[in-house]
Amino acid sequence: MPRASSKRKSSAPQNPPAVKSSNARSGKAKAKEIENFFDKYANGGIIDPDGIVTLCKDLELEYTDVRILMLAWKLKAVKLGYFTQDEWETGLKTLQVNNLSKLKKAISELEKEVRTPPNFADFYSFAFRYHLTEEKQKNIDIETICELLNLVLGPQFRRQVDLLIDYLKVQSNYKVINLDQWLGIFRFCNEISFPDLENYDETQAWPLILDNFVDWLRENHR
Repeated sequence: MPRASSKRKSSAPQNPPAVKSSNARSGKAKAKEIENFFDKYANGGIIDPDGIVTLCKDLELEYTDVRILMLAWKLKAVKLGYFTQDEWETGLKTLQVNNLSKLKKAISELEKEVRTPPNFADFYSFAFRYHLTEEKQKNIDIETICELLNLVLGPQFRRQVDLLIDYLKVQSNYKVINLDQWLGIFRFCNEISFPDLENYDETQAWPLILDNFVDWLRENHR
C-alpha cells in the first residue's frame, strides 16, 4: 500500500492586502463615476424623457434610433422613456461603462450583441412589452406597431415589413395588436419564403391577422 505523503498542500496564493485595498478603491471610484454619469441626466432621481433626449444628443443619436431601444433592453428598463438609477447602474456595470465616451463605444458593440439570433428574439419581445405603457395593457395600437416594425424588423426584413405596414394601414379589422400576433410576425419573417409564400400553410397555428395578410398579398401583389 502506498505510503501517504507527509507534505502539506500549499495554500492558494492570496492577493496582498494592498492589492485588495486598491481593487476596492477602484471599484468604489467606478461606482461613483457611474452615479455621477446618472446624475448628469437625471431629474428627481430618475432619467425621464427630457434626460433621454439630452443623452441622445450627447451620444449623437436620434431619439428614435433603434440603438436607444437596444440600450433600454440592456438596462432591462421597465417604463417607456425612463431609466431608474438601479437600471442605469446595473446595466452600465454589465457594459463596463462609466462615462460618455465608453458608452458610445459600448453601443456599437451592443448592436452586434442584439443582432445575434437568441438575443434578437428576446429584444424583439422586449420592444413590445416596453411599449405597454398602461397598467394591465395587453395591446398596442396599429400606428405604434407600424413604427415599431419599421424600427425593429425593418433593417432585416425590409420587403416584408414594408408590405405588412401597407396592409395594416389599409385593413379595418384590427385596431390593436397583441403579443401573440407580434411574435407571429417575427416567426413569419423568419420562416416563410418571400415573396412567393410557397411554404405558408394556413392550417398551421398562425394568428388570423397573418392569414389575412397572406390573402391580401396574393390578391394584390402577384
